[in-house]
Amino acid sequence: MREEGLRGRSARRFRSVSTKRSTLPAPPDRLQRNFAASRPNEVWVGDLTQVRTREGWLFLAALVDLYSRKIVGYATAPRALQELALEALDRAISQRRPMPGLLHHTDRGGQYLSAEYQDRLDRHGIVCSMSRPGHCEDNAVAESFFHTLKTEWIYHFDFTTREQARLAIFDFIEGFYNPTRMHSTLGYHSPDEYETMTSAA
Repeated sequence: MREEGLRGRSARRFRSVSTKRSTLPAPPDRLQRNFAASRPNEVWVGDLTQVRTREGWLFLAALVDLYSRKIVGYATAPRALQELALEALDRAISQRRPMPGLLHHTDRGGQYLSAEYQDRLDRHGIVCSMSRPGHCEDNAVAESFFHTLKTEWIYHFDFTTREQARLAIFDFIEGFYNPTRMHSTLGYHSPDEYETMTSAA
């Protein structure tokens, strides 16, 4: 890298903005840190994060398919309300059309524990799983995607508006992460390549 004049992109310190945790009873952790899947639409993991702009925070909800690490649904909004999480879920269901029995794992955020979100899962036969309180490692794959998004892309911009940040997120996911970014867990294939390759096998 030194000979070619290349530098790695490193993380910078970032102040987290927490979303509210619900006091409602939560489903058990059915995933148990088993971050592997044998087929597409067997397990989705999801979470919310925030991106700083000069206009204020932009919140992002995303769902990752554990089989291929593909982002199967995502949405952005100025506030971290249940509608944000629902939009990401609806997009994932519309694009992937999973069979009943899909395992859906998130943390215990109020957006995911809301009656409307839980009803949507039930309506599609999706089984809910949630991390234990205070154990972010229970949702490590979703956390890892956000780390990748921020260190490889977001932290290298100074967004004036939320719209600029939204477009940057779209470019990263649709233009790079899903079709191109290689993953060691996938034998150094991208999510799209891995799904295409294994579906043809």
